[in-house]
Amino acid sequence: MATVTLDRVSKRFGEFLAVDDFSLEVAEGELLVLLGPSGCGKTTTLRMIAGFTDASAGSVRIRGRDVTHEPPYRRNTGVVFQNYALFPHLTVFENVAFGLRRRRASESEIVERVDRALSLVKLDPLAQRLPRQLSGGQQQRVAVARALVIEPDVLLLDEPLSNLDAKLRHDVRQEMRRLQQLLKITTILVTHDQDEAMSMGDRLVVINSGRIQQIGSPQELYRTPRNPFVASFIGQANFIEGAPSRDGSLFVTRSGLSIACASSPSDADSLMIRPEAIE
Repeated sequence: MATVTLDRVSKRFGEFLAVDDFSLEVAEGELLVLLGPSGCGKTTTLRMIAGFTDASAGSVRIRGRDVTHEPPYRRNTGVVFQNYALFPHLTVFENVAFGLRRRRASESEIVERVDRALSLVKLDPLAQRLPRQLSGGQQQRVAVARALVIEPDVLLLDEPLSNLDAKLRHDVRQEMRRLQQLLKITTILVTHDQDEAMSMGDRLVVINSGRIQQIGSPQELYRTPRNPFVASFIGQANFIEGAPSRDGSLFVTRSGLSIACASSPSDADSLMIRPEAIE
């Protein structure tokens, strides 16, 4: 059963079409990455799943239930924002407990679940500190614990690592992947960082100008990109202009060089070669 289903979802801001006819299913326990350049519609898509932005057309379902017109608090999603959005006047414990208190959980349940969440992200010794007393990586883990403590049906991550330096970003993304696999929680990650997407995602959704370009595993997108945009956005690629031979077994460059290939579409006008494929 799909945890999240988007059926022909679109979003307009005035005359601007930010998300165009977007259909997608996210499997139970999957970590799906929405990948694309700035302004491609990936964060808008995440916000429609969370309920922060209304869809102009189409439907959003979570665990089979249509939530298209439901407010965020009725969708049972946990969200980690790019800037973490921690309350500066609350301790780590109270930041994590915030969602449970809003849901009127008992004090004993709050203590038990917050302690468990902080232990998962290895911050239990820092429960009484304020956000300003934490490093960037620690603040990010508080935000993750706050999202997890409500036991959401789906975890939504909006570029949560973009504010960290390169070394810390590498360490934290490994920790987040470990947590996601341990808890088997369905997760949707938004990023423009291809390395982050390739190392974390079970499947990637490459987006450009509000439309899905290709969906597949990191290996599929790297080895068999559907179009030049995907090929150039995932890894390094060289493009050689030319045309296929009549039987499609050769690609003939403009300079007259013939290159053997397994198959070539009759309308192909360029050949992609990955650097590591050249010997």
